[in-house]
Amino acid sequence: MESVNQLQRKLADYTSSLYNEKFLDEQFIQLQQLADESNPDFVVEVVSLFFEDSERLLNELTKALNQPNVDFKKVDAHVHQLKGSSSSIGAQRVQRMCIAFRNYCEQQIVEGCIKCLQQVKNEYTLVKNKLETLFKLEKQLVDAGGSLPVV
Repeated sequence: MESVNQLQRKLADYTSSLYNEKFLDEQFIQLQQLADESNPDFVVEVVSLFFEDSERLLNELTKALNQPNVDFKKVDAHVHQLKGSSSSIGAQRVQRMCIAFRNYCEQQIVEGCIKCLQQVKNEYTLVKNKLETLFKLEKQLVDAGGSLPVV
């Protein structure tokens, strides 16, 4: 089993990579600062809600873009909601893709919307996997007797 020091280093390196690769931004740090002893799982809970909401929105977007007559207002409303929720947890790359997506909605370009939806799904899957890995590393550290870094 890895020592607490090794796990702390691994967690710090992994967390740094998430910011360096622009998966997360300072909003995630602010989210982490809201967790405290009375609610230590706050970030995991908020991010889990983000995952549920995002998957629902991505399914709605897929359905909406597969209609013979695309309702661009509806598509844009879903993308706007996804952009807001990804922004609130600091999922920077998802948020940025949503901005491009909304431009295609405004111009009512179905092909551009479909392409952006795929890119948003890819970025969402990446950030979901990265955050799940982050939470596993944090849990390993706590289980090994270490404490999470104060943000």
